[in-house]
Amino acid sequence: MIRTTTRISRLVAAMASAAIGLACAISARAADFPEKPITFVVPFGAGSATDLLARALSASTAQQTGKAVVVENRPGASGMIAAQHVARAAADGYTVLITTNTTQAANPHLFKKLPYDPIADFLPLTGLGRGGQVLVVRADAPFRTVDDLLQAARKARGKLSFGSGNSSSRMAGEMLKQLTGTDIVWVGYNSNPNALNDLLGGHIDMMVIDTVTGLSQIRSGKLRALGASTRERLPELPDIPTLDEAGIKGYDMGYWFAAYVPAGTPAPVAAKLRQLLITAVGSAGARAFFRNSATQPWTTTAAELRAFQNAEIQKWGRVVKGAGIEPE
Repeated sequence: MIRTTTRISRLVAAMASAAIGLACAISARAADFPEKPITFVVPFGAGSATDLLARALSASTAQQTGKAVVVENRPGASGMIAAQHVARAAADGYTVLITTNTTQAANPHLFKKLPYDPIADFLPLTGLGRGGQVLVVRADAPFRTVDDLLQAARKARGKLSFGSGNSSSRMAGEMLKQLTGTDIVWVGYNSNPNALNDLLGGHIDMMVIDTVTGLSQIRSGKLRALGASTRERLPELPDIPTLDEAGIKGYDMGYWFAAYVPAGTPAPVAAKLRQLLITAVGSAGARAFFRNSATQPWTTTAAELRAFQNAEIQKWGRVVKGAGIEPE
């Protein structure tokens, strides 16, 4: 009995020693991180808003670490190609997903089967930025206010149309329909710039467009902004009321950027990456992106980002269900 107890004690001591050794090794690895180039994987093409932000962040991160940071674009399938790639990558901190609400909140409701789990497959690092969208019509349209537009939509049910080229824009339009009880026809595009071209060409009547794509056209006078999609007015468009202020109570549909690494990434490595990214969000390059796109810098703890993502998944689910959208 004494021998058995002694063996158990030795086993426990050995296991504890091994655990301490592993923890020390991980801490040492984090202290030396990074020892090679980091890859920022972007789910959208070069020149997209996510790509532009990722490149600004990569420049700052490379400057901080003295190591190269590569931006790798893996567009297609509503961001699923890139998300799956990162989910299956080595959990060592060298592959980071710079992404949006599309892959992490919308896709679970828009597709029957995802090749990744937006919660289980990723460790959140930090939010990066948040932005609003704007309900716009052509400058020569007869609608001067949100109420003008809604009255026209109610008088001619199913006659007016809205376009969208991404999930944020579409769901913003669907939420407008749900909260106002209007019947406005959705026209899908493969990108918001393409939808914008058709709006300017008179082929569709309206859009709820992200500020990254639409702000320059609003400022140039080609588009008339009727209402902002966020809870508060956009600093870049202070004279434009929110859709909530314009009478669509409870309206709130923005977009966001965030960073994730594969689940299982050691906590010390993830913590170091998070701090690098938070510093990068405040860099001159990132500030220029935020200023030019009417996006606001937004950093979080891992727990805050996870809680926010969970709430967004639920919100997107309600909108998709309410719109009667069948997952593909």
